[in-house]
Amino acid sequence: MTAVPPWGEPPAPWPTGEVVRFATVNGYALAYVEAGERLPALVLVHGSLSDARSFQAQVAPLSAHARVVAASLRHCHPERWDGRGDDFSVEQHAADVAALVDALALGPVHLLGHSRGGAVVLQAALRHPEVVRSLVLADPGGLEALLPPTPEGEAMARQTAEMFARLEGNLSAGDDVAAARRFVEDLDGPGAWERRTPAVRRAMLDNIRTGPACARRPTFDPDDLASLAVPILPITGERSPARYASMLARLREINARAAPVVTIAGAAHAMHREQPEAFNAAVAAFIAAH
Repeated sequence: MTAVPPWGEPPAPWPTGEVVRFATVNGYALAYVEAGERLPALVLVHGSLSDARSFQAQVAPLSAHARVVAASLRHCHPERWDGRGDDFSVEQHAADVAALVDALALGPVHLLGHSRGGAVVLQAALRHPEVVRSLVLADPGGLEALLPPTPEGEAMARQTAEMFARLEGNLSAGDDVAAARRFVEDLDGPGAWERRTPAVRRAMLDNIRTGPACARRPTFDPDDLASLAVPILPITGERSPARYASMLARLREINARAAPVVTIAGAAHAMHREQPEAFNAAVAAFIAAH
């Protein structure tokens, strides 16, 4: 493992002191930070327009309960990706996460995925079950097939594609800030961009050009989701888009290993940043039980 990526100087340490390191997985230098020593480990996988910095409020606090590893997925910050190539996909990212678990000799891990990261950890559990001990799914992407076959359910199923279409259109217009603002408000409501800290806004803008590629993701078959044989903790925010609560409730109906859905009060889609104490407590209790 190294602290210097192949494209230049290492990023600055996190505010809480962790050093950003790099592990070569599937031919790519994957950035990660880690804290803690207790096994089983907990691996944190971020969502769209994001990177490992999304979990600054999780790595140190949860390190009291597990060895915590937060990874920046392929082509996310600190890389400055130009959008070229065909290796930015949920499938590739899942393979990279599985390879990182092996590279760090973590053994089967608790995998936590937020938003698109939820799709990544689900893909990892389906394709690489040997590395997964349990799943924490925080407003996960890819569960649209679980929405009810009603006009309301069909409208909710279109929301993600419509959100990314707006993002791509706004990026094409050349205003990255306007594109990021609308994307955040689609998920967290009016005024959400202004409520973000400068550091969170900067992180989104660092990754804004991955947006069109983030739109490409699988929709998981309900039978595959029902077949998952590991404990699952579903989490949503009280103010998250309604589709997440609906999808997670249905997941619990079809998979007996899924725990009751945890709803984080006072939070929307970015519940791990907006209410980190409640989010961390739910995760810590779950991994302690498994």
